[in-house]
Amino acid sequence: MGCEALLWGTILLACSCGPGPPSVGAAPLLAATYVLDDSNGLGREFDGIGAVSGGGATSRLLVNYPEPYRSQILDYLFKPNFGASLHMLKVEIGGDAQSTDGTEPSHMHYENDENYFRGYEWWLMKEAKKRNPKIKLIGLPWAFPGWIGKGENWPYDYPDITAYYIVSWILGAKQYHDLDIDYIGIWNERAFSSKYIKVLRHFLDRLGLWNVGIIAADGDWKISKEMIVDPYLNDAIEIVGAHYPGTKTVQNAILTGKKLWSSEDYSTFNNDVGAGCWARILNQNYVNGNMTSTIAWNLVASYYEELPFGRCGLMTAQEPWSGHYKVESPIWITAHTTQFTQPGWSYLQVDGHLEGGGSFVALTDGLGNLSIIIETMYMVETLQVWHSRLDFESGKSTLFQQLNPLKVWKGRFSLDLNVDEVYTLTTLKTGWKCEFPEPPPPQPFPSNYRDDFNIRNPPFSEAPNFADQTGVFEYFVNASDPGDHVFTLRQVVVQRPITWVSDADQTISVIGNFKWVNMTVTCDIYIEKPRDGGVFIAGRVDNGGIYVRRTKGVFFWVFADGSYRVTGDLAGEEILMKGLAGVRDNAWHTLTLNIQGNSASGLLNGYPLWENVTISKPGNGWAALGTRSFEFAQFDNFHIEAY
Repeated sequence: MGCEALLWGTILLACSCGPGPPSVGAAPLLAATYVLDDSNGLGREFDGIGAVSGGGATSRLLVNYPEPYRSQILDYLFKPNFGASLHMLKVEIGGDAQSTDGTEPSHMHYENDENYFRGYEWWLMKEAKKRNPKIKLIGLPWAFPGWIGKGENWPYDYPDITAYYIVSWILGAKQYHDLDIDYIGIWNERAFSSKYIKVLRHFLDRLGLWNVGIIAADGDWKISKEMIVDPYLNDAIEIVGAHYPGTKTVQNAILTGKKLWSSEDYSTFNNDVGAGCWARILNQNYVNGNMTSTIAWNLVASYYEELPFGRCGLMTAQEPWSGHYKVESPIWITAHTTQFTQPGWSYLQVDGHLEGGGSFVALTDGLGNLSIIIETMYMVETLQVWHSRLDFESGKSTLFQQLNPLKVWKGRFSLDLNVDEVYTLTTLKTGWKCEFPEPPPPQPFPSNYRDDFNIRNPPFSEAPNFADQTGVFEYFVNASDPGDHVFTLRQVVVQRPITWVSDADQTISVIGNFKWVNMTVTCDIYIEKPRDGGVFIAGRVDNGGIYVRRTKGVFFWVFADGSYRVTGDLAGEEILMKGLAGVRDNAWHTLTLNIQGNSASGLLNGYPLWENVTISKPGNGWAALGTRSFEFAQFDNFHIEAY
């Protein structure tokens, strides 16, 4: 092979302990020799490192960042030889349902409805492609609109309909955004259907989408057992993808002869401990499990931190109102691999385990370039050396630092290793730790916030900073309104979706600062559903995400039958006060909710409707708005004043 002379060699690694920098002031505990040799051929082909936007609404706040900060964040994630330099981007195919930290809108809310500009994943994929035209794009549904199941919470009873829905998303990506989708998944971490997978493959092939590979089943490895006895299923699937495999695979997966991926992994708080976990996963998924791609959940923690799994992204960008963001250590741990390898490189056939704990992988492009990535989370003439050391106690970590080149003599070199380190040894000289000027300092959500939704051609379908937790709230042009409510915010999901988790029976979108205690929330509301329709505004809302059904707060409801209620929960079971309000459907009304200390009061159209309701808990939370059921309703002139 063309690189054989370069790659045959020996590494002497001394694993040591102590406070000193690499190779200095640390007494070696043991030394071991590891041979790199391609004379028996190469290992599996490397497919790349990626991250997930979605599952769900994890990039919600990113789109609202002002420039230049939004572009800086995107550069850190996607720009080659800059930061994380990701090779892959996996996005949620929105299904109008809760999928961890919020809902993402579907391109087909209803059977006769198609709109390929909803949400922000289209924009994100284009921004990723703009920075790295070679990046691979993956789509995966967490949930489906209710019409697909025809009343059942199941997407496989009518596989032709489900396949049509997914293929429409792929075709829409190309037609409206010039995006080529490389891979498509089945149903995130839920049951798979062999029949549906075959039908989907047939739809793709019939429409000339042969280059779109199917990943299955984005859960555990169980699908491989069926693949090895069903050749048609095996032919339909390109990638066997498992989630959180613990760096291990199973024999059946290997017997399929397919590429093996950890198609979702990490899901860890993005401090140095999380970075160490990520470093171990990136190497050991191949060393232990033959997995040639690892995809992190999630790409960027751009959602309210108090929602489930706060700050479980490669970096943090959760304050568009201030412009503040933070480049967390997992970005630079990612760079140890992504800046010195590319999809299409090959792993060398090495054991990969270090005797003192940790692992290493070696990859080549077959053209004379070699990169070695070493992690010690347990416990060529020269090679360029990049180093990170995670200091879990002081937080003063060294991240992605270039050291002096390492001399190779007669095919040998040595390196002293401390615990909790990551090394990249490479022939490439293209590595770069790029930095922008410091972003603005963090600030809380504005205590006085207004949105009249008066945008004729909004860049995104959702209003800034609203985080939908059940249902989908979109900008709406109310062409029939003769006055002040032409441009509004509308809840548009009218049938319960095929859910991924247990969504609420009501729709809700939250906004603001979770620490708010005293507040006044005002909003114009328009009930569209006759008789039993209803809407609410709320404060001190204490929950969301996958826990949305248990949400508590102070909820001020009005209904189309003319009644009102004040409840201490989203489900409406804890009734604090009720009575008649005179509200009717298809008319605009103004609701005001005032919460002060242990007392709450409400106004209708500027006049007191109820007052002196005692509030015991929760003591703080977001503001919110929503509807009684999956129904059309409109909102306008939203205003929060927190104090």
